Amino acid sequence: MEVSMGPQHPSTHGVFRMDVVLEGERVIELKPVFGYLHRNHEKIAENETYLGSMPYTDRLDYLCSLTNNWAYALTVEKLADIQVPERAEYLRVITAELTRLQNHAGLIGFLLQDMGASATPLMYAFREREKILDLFEALTGARMMCNYMRFGGCRVDAPAGWMEQARKIVDAFPRFLDEYEQFLTRNEILMARTQGVGVLSKDLAVNAGITGPMARASGVSYDIRKVDRYGIYGRFSFSVPLGEHGDVYDRFMIRLLEMRESIKILQQALRGIPAGPVIDPKAKIRGFRPKAGEAYGRIESPKGELGFYLISDGGPNPYRYRVRPPSLINLTVLEDLCIGRSIADVVVVLGSIDIVMGEADR
Repeated sequence: MEVSMGPQHPSTHGVFRMDVVLEGERVIELKPVFGYLHRNHEKIAENETYLGSMPYTDRLDYLCSLTNNWAYALTVEKLADIQVPERAEYLRVITAELTRLQNHAGLIGFLLQDMGASATPLMYAFREREKILDLFEALTGARMMCNYMRFGGCRVDAPAGWMEQARKIVDAFPRFLDEYEQFLTRNEILMARTQGVGVLSKDLAVNAGITGPMARASGVSYDIRKVDRYGIYGRFSFSVPLGEHGDVYDRFMIRLLEMRESIKILQQALRGIPAGPVIDPKAKIRGFRPKAGEAYGRIESPKGELGFYLISDGGPNPYRYRVRPPSLINLTVLEDLCIGRSIADVVVVLGSIDIVMGEADR
């Protein structure tokens, strides 16, 4: 029997369809269907100024606008050889790791809901997420579409009292993680629905270009914060958690463990942030025209490797603009993870990948 699951996303993360071929309740074929949210992001950017594209990056992964901003700013800075002040580098790390916290917490809540749990785990996660979004609003003026990064730094400095409030939230976050782990990690229903389900082998993860928590859950020790040490990540002490089985349970646990590592980074960054400017005064805002050339910049976004490829012909807008979105790449192995599983497992496997269709379709 052929079943079309969609075009709404079964986990409500975006508009998406799966064409599934079943034998009884077992999946024998699955084809993802993309394109329902296509917004022509890359072609619009080729007809827009470099700075004018910054707000569009917010809309790629609309849960993680600040990391989207950073990946794009990093690429333009490589293209134009722009330096970033110390304080701005710290602010970028702080906002990126806060973004990782709220992304992973929300993902776990959604995953539990995908399994048929009540809304309680999701509401617990959203309670913590709201505190972080309040910080983003106080810093950038927006809760989700922050448009905060600029070439050579950040748009504005943190207001008075912001750092103290951030420290309180970060210091209190481990209690939330302790409660989450206590109630969920040994839950027999969760373990039955996730252990041995949607197994992604280490070899397939590498060969398919899978990145982020999904790859690390399969034992792939690859984190761009460690590999490239972009920004100032080389100054911070943190570990890269790895899974052993590559199943849904490992992907669930990796997110919990990564949040604890993000807290370590945040505590170090909040403790060591220096005074000073938040943007290079030499960085041009108007009439910005980088010299002809090309650059690829990438970061470790909460979902995996987020990269931008830019070609400049010396004009005010990019000659070529291309996004490498982790959601799209990580979705390419969905069929491999679902073959032989029940139709009920498909939704759980899909939820464990952590996708936003805004960046998959662009």
